[in-house]
Amino acid sequence: MTDNAHLLAGIDTTRPHTARIWNYWTGGKDHYEVDREAGDQIRRLHPGIGDYALADRLFLGRAVRHLAAEVGIRQFLDIGTGLPSADNTHEVAQRVDPAARIVYVDNDPLVLAHARALLTSTPEGRTDYLDADLRDVGTIIERAAGTLDLSQPVALLLLGVVIFIEDDEESYGIVRRLMDALPAGSHLVLSHTITSPAMPDVDAAVAFWNEHGKPRLTQRTPRQLARYFDGLDMLEPGLVSCSRWRPETTGGEEPGEVAMFGGVGRKP
Repeated sequence: MTDNAHLLAGIDTTRPHTARIWNYWTGGKDHYEVDREAGDQIRRLHPGIGDYALADRLFLGRAVRHLAAEVGIRQFLDIGTGLPSADNTHEVAQRVDPAARIVYVDNDPLVLAHARALLTSTPEGRTDYLDADLRDVGTIIERAAGTLDLSQPVALLLLGVVIFIEDDEESYGIVRRLMDALPAGSHLVLSHTITSPAMPDVDAAVAFWNEHGKPRLTQRTPRQLARYFDGLDMLEPGLVSCSRWRPETTGGEEPGEVAMFGGVGRKP
């Protein structure tokens, strides 16, 4: 049995999975019927959910492009990678500088199976993949140091992944320890689904997911999300809907708000 066949054999296709549903919503091909059914049901509960997935993906691209082109960041630690899609972190960063280095981290066997085949690099740069859990900060930092120079600034990307840590204090502690391991000038890029009285259908969609899917999701308020950036200097426009973080629009109309908020903070 090949490595990929061995990994795929261990994947549960009887229950929907967030990475596969996200892939379905963003137009990917790496999902099963159970994921499409759950994705469609969630979309019926909250028709705008597909826009959230797309807004989060576009936020990733804009943040990485800004940090690479305007700030000069050349190293990226992307935890909670998810299934490869268009404009992955290494593709965006290496278009700015082919020598950029990227380390992806995830602990999903389906992501690992596809990452080995799809995550490539320019000859000048380097891309690596670590099979590790977000909670295992020590292992992530130790193994990432094999690719990244941790004496130089790093962009830590946590896109839609802290939502899987149910305990607030544990989640804050994980982010803090990761940033503590990185030098001054490093940046945190984080996005997270919010809960808001103005968006009750989001709560209903998350409740449906937690009943039928895995892993469980934990929503937080914008105020709770702001704590992840404690001690960091926030880049404008601060913590906002992902669709409104430096949107690349030519018209003067502000993009619609989605319940996926994101921000970028610099470690002084």
